Amino acid sequence: MAAPTRILLWADQPAPYEAAIAAAGLGGRVAITSLKRAEKPSPAVLAETEAMLAWGASPGLLPQFTKLRWAQALTAGVEMWLALPDLPTSLTLTCARGTHGESMPENILGAVFSIAKPFMTMAESQKRGKWERQVAVPLAGATLGILGVGAIGAKLAGMATAVGMRVVGTRRGGGALPGIAEIFPPEKTEEVLAQSDYVVLLLPATPETENFMNASRLGQMKPSAWLLNFGRGGAIDDAALIAAITGKRLGGAILDVFREEPLPESHPFWTTPGLRVLPHMGGMHPRRDTVVARLFAENLARFLDGRPLREVVDRALGY
Repeated sequence: MAAPTRILLWADQPAPYEAAIAAAGLGGRVAITSLKRAEKPSPAVLAETEAMLAWGASPGLLPQFTKLRWAQALTAGVEMWLALPDLPTSLTLTCARGTHGESMPENILGAVFSIAKPFMTMAESQKRGKWERQVAVPLAGATLGILGVGAIGAKLAGMATAVGMRVVGTRRGGGALPGIAEIFPPEKTEEVLAQSDYVVLLLPATPETENFMNASRLGQMKPSAWLLNFGRGGAIDDAALIAAITGKRLGGAILDVFREEPLPESHPFWTTPGLRVLPHMGGMHPRRDTVVARLFAENLARFLDGRPLREVVDRALGY
């Protein structure tokens, strides 16, 4: 009988992953080491681990895993992994793409509602004991633009369509999708920007998307439109966004991701009128580890059987 494959669960909450491995009937085929994120692998773990689940790794560490063949990232974005100067070329890297579908589309649509419906303003009026009538803006008939339509964008489109919104978007490779009136290639982003009352960024972090929403593209949006970023912080030129909002060339913005997190207290985003800061809560929910654990267990079975893995990162594309 073959020796169990040594795997490392490098996460603060390993229990859902251990449970998923057991539920998949893989417990007898693997030997599990669990470490907290702040803990460092021992020389024995470095020498024996063949597969691991982790948030990331510091420079210089991955080459010390002499038998490591596969790493499963706990996040959909893998820019921190790909930025490692010594990421082994032989290492198969998979990401948690598709595991945010339970919560993120709801949170994005909730953010859109928070713009159109003045509940926040009314809550402040209540604190002051003031009866101040407000007018809610209908979402029915408005256009939602999604830059980077994938699994999250497709689900968001269905929800937005259900409340009467028209949805357009960009997607690499094009192709029609249910609930989306028009799909454009990324080269025609200006078509989406010009039509949309709300623009949602779901772009990955790649060299092509760095500062993607620059002064020029912000200028292609309607002056009344709002920009919502739930993808990656680097997709927006921070200074250009502040200038567009303060110059009344943009209705406002809701940001859930930033170049530096937590967002520094000194950052001007905190004090820019019309700009709302969220603490990177878009994809988080109480059952997220359970969802990611199902993906990991499926990939682990594939790994043990020598079958192709799901959600393999294309290093050339950056996601």
